[in-house]
Amino acid sequence: MSSNITRSLIALAAGVIFAIGLGVAGMLNPANVRGFLDILGEWKPALMLVMVGAIVVYALANQLALRMKKPLLDIDWSNLPRPGFDFPNQAKLGAVLFGVGWGMAGFCPGPAIVSLVSLHSTVWTFTTSMLVGFYLFALYERRKHSKGT
Repeated sequence: MSSNITRSLIALAAGVIFAIGLGVAGMLNPANVRGFLDILGEWKPALMLVMVGAIVVYALANQLALRMKKPLLDIDWSNLPRPGFDFPNQAKLGAVLFGVGWGMAGFCPGPAIVSLVSLHSTVWTFTTSMLVGFYLFALYERRKHSKGT
């Protein structure tokens, strides 16, 4: 089997596992997400377990990766961020907008895409808006780099 097909199958499997995990964790329900973010109201801390689980999985995977000479499906680690990377101001603004959008809509990109199968118009509106935002940002970046700024 070619390495591209292997990568694609592994990416598909990871996506399916991720989607199932989001569903089991209740992250596909915007009310659960908004309840978690409502720390001054009727706070619902259940999603904290999801975060702790994600942190544990990441920490273990990161420790494993640090011990590897090269990635399993690539030739080197060149696509990883460099230590000490400082986010530019637009990335900070993007993080704020992401947080506000997550709080208002109760969705972030992963759960929104998984929830498309529900065919709810609010999910489709959110996801379409998100993709338009991604596209506009890509246009902005392309223009910025083509002007040399």
